[in-house]
Amino acid sequence: MIRILLIVAGTLCVGLGVLGIFLPLLPTTPFLLLAAACYVRSSDRLYQKLINHRVFGPLILNWREHRSIPRQSKLVAMGLIVVTFSISIFVVMPHLYGKLALGGMGIFGLFCLSRVPTTEAVLARKQTEAEAGFSGES
Repeated sequence: MIRILLIVAGTLCVGLGVLGIFLPLLPTTPFLLLAAACYVRSSDRLYQKLINHRVFGPLILNWREHRSIPRQSKLVAMGLIVVTFSISIFVVMPHLYGKLALGGMGIFGLFCLSRVPTTEAVLARKQTEAEAGFSGES
């Protein structure tokens, strides 16, 4: 029963992740990571299919290996947050408290995203650590 629930939850997360490609306020990567976590515990076939996918696989494997996202993806996500929240605040939301709430949510989203390391920074740090390790042994 748990296996079936995990497969259903994973499939739902993949669907939400796909929607997140087209809807800027819906994140793609967290849903794909959650789907991978569900599949790895329930269906090796679905897990392999997900991590071998030409678009989704590299995102999942990159997160699994480096716990980071590519700089370009981070910048695009932050830009979309700014654009969509700005449109919502200045065009759609008529009430002051609604505008303040949306502004706060946008700032919170930007803050959370800014805390996730970029892949380039992680790889540069690992390279520096590796070089320092080798120079200390000589």
